[in-house]
Amino acid sequence: MNIDPALLEKVKKENSEFCELYKEHTSLKQQVEDFNKMKVFTPEQELKNKKLQKQKLSLKDRMEKILSQYPETIH
Repeated sequence: MNIDPALLEKVKKENSEFCELYKEHTSLKQQVEDFNKMKVFTPEQELKNKKLQKQKLSLKDRMEKILSQYPETIH
């Protein structure tokens, strides 16, 4: 997402759902990055990583839908 930081802050303040989605997305992003630093995955870790990635993508889609309601959004 290429979003003006000022717009991002505005939406986070005005839309509590977006704020919660953003926090959760940020947390999942960090978890995925931590997984990606690992050199070897167990099958369970591989599944968990894929699940986290799907959740992160789902949150991103929901955040983009909310952002699309703001005319200042840059796509």
